[in-house]
Amino acid sequence: MAGIKALVGLSFSGAIGLTFLLLGCALEQYGVYWPLFVLIFYVLSPIPTFISRRLSDDDSSSNACRELAYFLTTGIVVSSFGLPIVLARNSTIRWGACGLVMTGNAVIFLTILGFFVVFGGGDDFSWEQW
Repeated sequence: MAGIKALVGLSFSGAIGLTFLLLGCALEQYGVYWPLFVLIFYVLSPIPTFISRRLSDDDSSSNACRELAYFLTTGIVVSSFGLPIVLARNSTIRWGACGLVMTGNAVIFLTILGFFVVFGGGDDFSWEQW
């Protein structure tokens, strides 16, 4: 039952993060939806970790495949925080929208991290069963 509660909590926090993202889009007076391009980063960020966990056989603390996955994931996360700043500096979006998008980024990426913490352990209730 604890896994179901964690799943409900993670979905609730993901919904809050997407609400911040959509509020960042709605803040614009003409309905500019450029901040929605960070959704691509949300989809891409867990992929290197999924691949490295599938390919790495040992559970040692230092693994080249896992370290490369962490590096690529970090690049994707930093890019998702950089995109709203670049859009705001170009006056494509307002700074208030940039703040809302970056708040949504933080909530969504903490949700993704929570998913890996809760379901990434190799115990009975794992995401690998799905």
